[in-house]
Amino acid sequence: MNQPDTTPKDGPNHILQTLFVGLQYLLPHHLLSSVMHGIARIELKPVKDLLIRQAINWYKVDMEEALQNDPRQYRSFNDFFTRALQPDARPFTQEENQVAAPADGTLSRAGDIESGFLLQAKGHDYSLLELLGGDPEMNQLFEDGNFATIYLSPRDYHRVHMPVNGRLRRMVHVPGRLFSVNATTCRKVPRLFARNERVISLFDTAFGPMAIILVGAIFVSSIETVWAGTITPKRQQTNKWDYQQQDKPTPVELAKGEEMGRFNMGSTVIMLFARDAVEWLEDFTAGSTVRMGQAVGEKC
Repeated sequence: MNQPDTTPKDGPNHILQTLFVGLQYLLPHHLLSSVMHGIARIELKPVKDLLIRQAINWYKVDMEEALQNDPRQYRSFNDFFTRALQPDARPFTQEENQVAAPADGTLSRAGDIESGFLLQAKGHDYSLLELLGGDPEMNQLFEDGNFATIYLSPRDYHRVHMPVNGRLRRMVHVPGRLFSVNATTCRKVPRLFARNERVISLFDTAFGPMAIILVGAIFVSSIETVWAGTITPKRQQTNKWDYQQQDKPTPVELAKGEEMGRFNMGSTVIMLFARDAVEWLEDFTAGSTVRMGQAVGEKC
């Protein structure tokens, strides 16, 4: 069942929120993200140190859990943003029948895929088929399955790890817009996650098929996977990579807890499982804080 709606209602600042969202329709998303791509990779010490220091203060980033806790040692802002954590900072559930959270963040929604649609926010749902780039085969795998949507804020750890053991079957890049994916935009932009640029990774697992979808957002200058690096195909066409072809003799197999990808700036991760594959835990509810590695679901 879908979790009850806990999305904050519009308050006195609803006019500003509406203007913020309306402005996003007019902004040149990819141009701004390209500019951010360059800024985030500046290695000039005074510039990159200023950017990193401001981000730590503004977002209250906990540097004690970072593998490199001296902000001055990072080559660039992006190097800081995609920082590694201490080995014991995020213990992964070791239970074989449990699904681990793939990333830090806040749970936006988790529940059933009902008649081919996922809940985005109260009053907004979107098509599974559209989310999957119009792929009918993948759509059939997850129709009437389960989903979970995790929002990564700028203060969060921005590497994405495997929720369960998996063998990669296919990767798909779907071009699109780069709307913000914060709570305000989720409430006001219809079909947000099916409109934004995204990278879909389809895995075979002991739980059945699983898809991990990395959704881009404004200022997300690129998305990476550990097996393909930065995903930068042509913007205006869907691209697919089949990892079961005979010309790929070495399969991509990742264990639970291994890194599978990362965002260069923040965004959203969507997990998909087939029908009757997993059941989300009771405390995995909309609005709850999620830490990468914690148990969020169990095998049915």
